[in-house]
Amino acid sequence: MAKTEVAVIGTGWCGGIRAETLANSALVDALHICEIRPERLEEVRKLTNPATATLDYQEIVANPAISVVYISTTPEQTHYPIARDCLKAGKHVLLEKPIALEFWEADELIVLSQANKVKFTIGYSQRFNPKIAYAKKSIAEGKLGKVVNVMVSRHLSRNLGKKIANRVKLSPAAMESTHDLDFVFWLLDPAKPEKIYSQGAYGYMKDLNGSYDCMWSTVTMDDGTLVVVGGGWNLPPSYPNYCGTWIEITGTEGALILDDTARDHWLNTVAEGTQYPMSTMPGEHVDHVFAGQMGPETLHFLESVLLDRPAMVDPKHARMVMETYSAADLSAEIGEPVSLPLSNHSIAQLADLKAAE
Repeated sequence: MAKTEVAVIGTGWCGGIRAETLANSALVDALHICEIRPERLEEVRKLTNPATATLDYQEIVANPAISVVYISTTPEQTHYPIARDCLKAGKHVLLEKPIALEFWEADELIVLSQANKVKFTIGYSQRFNPKIAYAKKSIAEGKLGKVVNVMVSRHLSRNLGKKIANRVKLSPAAMESTHDLDFVFWLLDPAKPEKIYSQGAYGYMKDLNGSYDCMWSTVTMDDGTLVVVGGGWNLPPSYPNYCGTWIEITGTEGALILDDTARDHWLNTVAEGTQYPMSTMPGEHVDHVFAGQMGPETLHFLESVLLDRPAMVDPKHARMVMETYSAADLSAEIGEPVSLPLSNHSIAQLADLKAAE
């Protein structure tokens, strides 16, 4: 039986979760890690006991024994070149969102994966939230009838907002609502987004990097379903990386309300005050189990490769999500609805916005 050797490039918060998950899996014969910070590389090396640990991702690319690569690097500008090199080398790739910063980059990655006949997926994670999975099952079984409206409200603590907003100039729609656009479009498949209108509000984040504190977007699907997605990252400092989400799905035959605010885990201590454990978006290790989505997502992709099954997220779907949040950014800037797919005029307007920044 062939050995399964996998690599994680970028072992920060999310990459560290993936590395630990893979290190503890019987499916992995050898783990390789890559990190540009020597101190973090050593920290994760001690946690995972990898076969190799390197500061240069090209060593991962050049190693023919490695067949599966997880790319968890920041800043987000690094996603395209590293994913490109891994796909060119014939490796299966899970890439953290976003798929790319430019449409042509996303298109090239998709073409490369198809040409080399390797699996390529994007790490959105939320599809592995049991509540979201239950929503998908309920809609597929027809319990709600025809879905009429989906509303998602997701908000992060400003501690996490500052961490994200300081590393790259991307909006709450691009960095946070992208998760929700992904799973909502998945829930409503085969419907596709047709038009979006978005607005943003400035506050705490404006002085940090000029970003909105929150953005609310209304998406009209081509079957008439109405989607409203709100995302922000300005909640007061709280439990590390806190994220709270509220979801309402209404249909002709029923409604489904999902409370994912983590208020069912409430720890109150003299030393730390009120905390909400297990409230981070990707999840966290809790003794012998993993509480959250990223652990199961990590193993799902590996199983998809080993069993030759489709990965959960098709990269073409991720490109559609990218186009939608880009349209949201444009809509918030010009104060008008934007049609989807984007016209050449809208793409030119987005290019002008980037150039102005």
